[in-house]
Order: sequence, then structure tokens, then C-alpha cells
Amino acid sequence: MLETGITGRHEEVVTYELTAAKVGSGLVEVYATPMMIALMEKTCAQTVEPYLDEGDGTVGTLVNVTHSAATPVGMKVWCECELVEIDRRRLVFKVTAHDERGLIGEGTHERFIINKARFQAKVDSK
Repeated sequence: MLETGITGRHEEVVTYELTAAKVGSGLVEVYATPMMIALMEKTCAQTVEPYLDEGDGTVGTLVNVTHSAATPVGMKVWCECELVEIDRRRLVFKVTAHDERGLIGEGTHERFIINKARFQAKVDSK
């Protein structure tokens, strides 16, 4: 059963492919903000997936985070999330990102529960 308090964690190692220089969000070879946000979204989505009805999934709709410290290539990063609010189909998560030296980002992320087939059909009809 989906309820507040559910927590999750996902980690990865920073590679050149995940740097600001590679993804175009900056000029230096450090963990890119868009990649940190992607890690946060992935962590939240995977955390609630086992609690959803068959055929359902979630889509991200709002991200409000800071990226407060740079992380070099080769260092491990991870995201921790907690489901803090459920409003019908709207899910709100508290998210934090860390590297081996400490906190690198934090904030909130919002996702909506969708039926994957209906959602895809609607998008495909655009």
C-alpha cells in the first residue's frame, strides 16, 4: 500500500558521460545538475513502483532542488528520497543527493501516478 514515509536510495559513479561538459549544462568535468536531477527522479520513481497497480507508473512534474557542491569524475553519488505527501495521484518527495564528501543537493520532487498505456496513447495522439 502506498503511504507516506516510504524511503528509497539509488547510487551511481560519476563518469565523463554524466558531467556538465558532456551534457552541455556547463564547461567543466563535474557531475552535471541535470544528471543529479535525473538520479533524483529515478530514485523516486523506483521507490514507489512496487506499490502501484499493474499498468501504472509515475511521471515527474515538478523539481525544486539546489545543487550546492561539485563532484568529480570517479566519485560515488547517491540519492535518498522519502515520500512525504500523497494527494490523490500527486506524490511529493523530499530528496537529498550526496557524494563521498557530503551533501551535494536537496529539495523536493513531485510525480503523478498515471496509467502507462492511456498516458502513452494520449501523448502519441498529439
